[in-house]
Amino acid sequence: MTQNNSSGGKCPVMHGANTTSSQSVTGWWPESINLDILHQHDGKTNPMDEGFDYREEVRKLDFDAIKQDLHALMTDSQEWWPADWGHYGGFMIRMAWHSAGTYRMADGRGGGGSGNQRFAPIASWPDNASLDKARRLLWPIKKKYGNKISWADLMILAGNVAYESMGLKTFGFSFGREDIWHPEKDIYWGAEKEWLAPSDERYEDVGKPETMENPLAAVQMGLIYVNPEGVNGKPDPMKTAAQVRETFARMAMDDEETAALTVGGHTVGKCHGNGDAGALGAEPEGSDVVGQGLGWDNPNMQGRASNAITSGIEGAWTTEPTKFDMGYFDMLLDHEWEQKKSPAGASQWEPVDIKEEDKPVDASDPSIRHNPIMTDADMGMKVDPTYRKILEGFRKDPERFQDAFARAWFKLTHRDMGPKSRYIGPEVPDEDLIWQDPIPAGPTDYIEEVVKEKIADAGLSISDMVSTAWDSARTFRGSDLRGGANGARIRLAPQKDWAGNEPERLARILTVYEQISADTGASIADVIVLGGSVGVEKAAKAAGYEVHVPFLKGRGDATDEMTDAESFDVLEPVADGFRNWQKQNYVVKPEELLLDRAQLMGLTATQMTVLIGGMRVLGTNHGGTKHGVFTDREGQLTNDFFVNLTDMSYSWKSVGENLYEVRDRKTDQKKWTATRVDLVFGSHSILRSYAEVYAQDDNHEKFVRDFVSAWAKVMNSDRFDVPA
Repeated sequence: MTQNNSSGGKCPVMHGANTTSSQSVTGWWPESINLDILHQHDGKTNPMDEGFDYREEVRKLDFDAIKQDLHALMTDSQEWWPADWGHYGGFMIRMAWHSAGTYRMADGRGGGGSGNQRFAPIASWPDNASLDKARRLLWPIKKKYGNKISWADLMILAGNVAYESMGLKTFGFSFGREDIWHPEKDIYWGAEKEWLAPSDERYEDVGKPETMENPLAAVQMGLIYVNPEGVNGKPDPMKTAAQVRETFARMAMDDEETAALTVGGHTVGKCHGNGDAGALGAEPEGSDVVGQGLGWDNPNMQGRASNAITSGIEGAWTTEPTKFDMGYFDMLLDHEWEQKKSPAGASQWEPVDIKEEDKPVDASDPSIRHNPIMTDADMGMKVDPTYRKILEGFRKDPERFQDAFARAWFKLTHRDMGPKSRYIGPEVPDEDLIWQDPIPAGPTDYIEEVVKEKIADAGLSISDMVSTAWDSARTFRGSDLRGGANGARIRLAPQKDWAGNEPERLARILTVYEQISADTGASIADVIVLGGSVGVEKAAKAAGYEVHVPFLKGRGDATDEMTDAESFDVLEPVADGFRNWQKQNYVVKPEELLLDRAQLMGLTATQMTVLIGGMRVLGTNHGGTKHGVFTDREGQLTNDFFVNLTDMSYSWKSVGENLYEVRDRKTDQKKWTATRVDLVFGSHSILRSYAEVYAQDDNHEKFVRDFVSAWAKVMNSDRFDVPA
């Protein structure tokens, strides 16, 4: 047969052009900033109808019915993926745990709040082996209840019901997690280029867990927490315990919560490593179409649950792994343990001596018993003095342990949902928890215009008013819905002392605002935001435009007692390109830090652009610096920043680290100074296209209108107590 080389016989698509391995359009220039992070959940990826509101739809769900269906699922073992001991509880708990367990406190990213486990890379992490089957087991329930239950809610709910079916009285549950429809591929999970690469790469010193690179929390690429075989796969319980402590702390857990979660997580279920791990097929993302989204095909499973392979470790922790009981304590603390190898070759710990009746039965054949196992992390609980003391205390008081675990599990699965006001459903706990950042309801019976008049007459500059409102609101991060202006925590520790908030200036302005609050009945939080409105409206008027900044009453004032000050440390800005400030110089470029903050605040690239241009001409730079203030009319809301940035009568010259001069081409006289954050809006092709729009002679009014809209978005991002 001769090959057809005519144009009609050729493949009409360049091979690889539409796969993730293909060269991206901008891949030729790796130093150019990528704005995709600001649009990673663009509406074009969402298949739902315009106007669909999941948080309204879920309220129509028959909560009792779906829980009944989930309870039934737990013991409805399927031939295509049989359940251990005929109970899927441990499997569903692991799925929920690994969905929520990606959360990290440093930037609030990860967690179970978006259903991200359905997508790469997380769906194909080695630590998530076989969880594709857990989600597939849930599909009939998702199909039945449809739009009334998100995948994000369903995965966490399945874990909750699994615990209940095994005997735990859970602390509660909230619905309200909204699904994403595209991978969050721009989240930084580490620099490693291969799965489970040695963890040395993300530490300055792997022997000092606190030196792990921020904002990472897991110890290796592709793991949720720590390597269960030990540091870099080498058993050493004390070293592993140190890594456990650090990684759980980075996930917002203290020692008692960490110990409770470890015990409660390993009280049920088992590890899987009964066979040749090398025989497994590719992960879901690397599998062929015949797999239909399933990965890790096990040719040796032969329809037996006991032949499954995931972590490579093999065995259960307790005698009765389908019951939530105190068996873990007895097993770990009452036996001596020695290192062994699983059938898959993984390092694990097994008891030196144990009665036959204390061994768990085989996951498929109840006539066979096997040794229980412990991971290196479990052994760390035994040998670390702090963890050991906590476990001994739990063992003496089972009710205290069950309550501690139930609370820690609730925190793990709800940490990224934001304040309690966002919780939905009949099982929302009444108790306010400090990690929910509680804020009391604020007054609404004051007269807004009276407050604004008092602010306008207080002798504050536009910079004072706008900068203070911005500093209060900029802490908001959409990743875990923490921070923001509501609560006025800018006046409390630690925020009042942050260098980025200019403490002396802040204290002076807060003194004025506190008096206005006392005189008018408005909360300090509302006064701060209204101060920003007054500043913006005054600056717009000076530029010839009458505007009204949209405002929502009702912010409350949090107290020190409502504030876990230590947990707010991670919200401290180390850089704020909007106010042209960095705490110090970093390896990361200033414009990359700007993108990160803009993404956490939920801003689009155009909103980021217009806010930068407006804040420069309003004179809001940290410390009053003049970098990027490309105007002779500072304090007026003009488009001068963009006009002068794009004016070719000027040239640009580097005069120091992150410092530039803007010079007149004819006279070579310095006109302005600038930073990289300023000049990137002229150098980056996409950002320049936005800057040119705002620099046009016919778009001054559009600039003012867009600035006010973006400003209001920032001020109201954390107002979950009012309709969107």
